Amino acid sequence: MAKTNAVSIQAKAGRYGGTYAHKDIAFEFAMWISPEFKIYIVKEFQRIKEEEQRQLGWSAKRELSKINYRIHTDAIKQNLIPAEVTDKQKSFIYADEADMLNVAMFGMTAKQWKEKNSDKKGNIRDYATINQLICLSNIENINSVFINDGMPQHERMEKLNRIAIQQMSILEKVEERRFLVDENK
Repeated sequence: MAKTNAVSIQAKAGRYGGTYAHKDIAFEFAMWISPEFKIYIVKEFQRIKEEEQRQLGWSAKRELSKINYRIHTDAIKQNLIPAEVTDKQKSFIYADEADMLNVAMFGMTAKQWKEKNSDKKGNIRDYATINQLICLSNIENINSVFINDGMPQHERMEKLNRIAIQQMSILEKVEERRFLVDENK
């Protein structure tokens, strides 16, 4: 018994007895018996890893979009929301600022995007590229500074749109550059 436990194989007697192996050993045995099973296992493993990477990418994108959220919402709360408004009115102010950023970055509001993409789940930011989310995070932070400085929304939108265009131009070129040059070449 001690020898079989060393390789994760167990034999149990009795009504519910049998020979049991660790799943890795069972897979290896099954793959040795059936090449089709081996191909199935390899393909399934690849599919799971691709799904994992897709989920990881989605999670990273969502986290990136949240980076400056608190800074931005605090600036709105401290400078744009009067004390005597209702919670519903507050939500409209926050949504208006988010849509202003969407227009500066994507050229449309969340509602306009949803009308054009009614077949898609989620929102405009869920379908943004990493570069767009980096830029959006940057202009969100800059907008909080503009809000704290008391700049009117229409001026902020114009400036943020120019900044977004400039930053996207730079970010798109970054992918074409080589930062590490092989000295031996």
